Amino acid sequence: MLVDDRVLIDAGTGVGDLPLEALRRIEHVFLTHAHLDHIAGLPLFVDSTQGRQGRGPVTVHAREETLEALRRHIFNDVIWPDFSRIEGPQGALMVYRPIRAGEVVDLEVCQVGAVDVVHTVPALGYWVSDGRHTFGFSGDTRTNDSLWPVLNARASLDALIVEVSFPNEQRRLADVAGHYCPATLGADLERLRHDPHIWITAMKPGEEQVILRQLQHAVPNRRLAMLQTGQVLSL
Repeated sequence: MLVDDRVLIDAGTGVGDLPLEALRRIEHVFLTHAHLDHIAGLPLFVDSTQGRQGRGPVTVHAREETLEALRRHIFNDVIWPDFSRIEGPQGALMVYRPIRAGEVVDLEVCQVGAVDVVHTVPALGYWVSDGRHTFGFSGDTRTNDSLWPVLNARASLDALIVEVSFPNEQRRLADVAGHYCPATLGADLERLRHDPHIWITAMKPGEEQVILRQLQHAVPNRRLAMLQTGQVLSL
């Protein structure tokens, strides 16, 4: 999820869809957790930003557990170089910045707030605001009691990007894997006081239309749509 050209939320394989000049404008990456589909594009992305036209390092924000996984398993000088120890013209090519649930990072273009969510590994969701408009990003999560009070506390919520990985027929698998299905998300949405546009993501391939139909049945009064690659949301 690319925000205002300079902020990236998660860094999966979709990063490869961006042209080189777009990659070189990104300054901050906020990771939800350490699973491969959320970090797979990060090593090659950081490698491609070495000619960032005088800009500083790429700052990677995440839970300490996520950063430790990157240090140990990815940027370990075996799988990939440790870019936090490689100097470019403006210092290290990459900087790690731990972030905790409840913490808000002030950037020039926006504020990013971290929220605890429930997954199979330590994970965060985020809200992003420019002071006028706000959107939420669940990351990977199952039903939880932490995301919804934080979103309700925002003055407004224009959009919510939320994962629903499995159809209702696989609810038990969804629970074990730490993901939503339409029934569990529908129940959690009852707690959301705002009425944002809701964009559904991370659906299992081949199950998209089934999941969308089940969601529309579960929450008929919500504005639902499937988020697609290359889509631009304007708030």
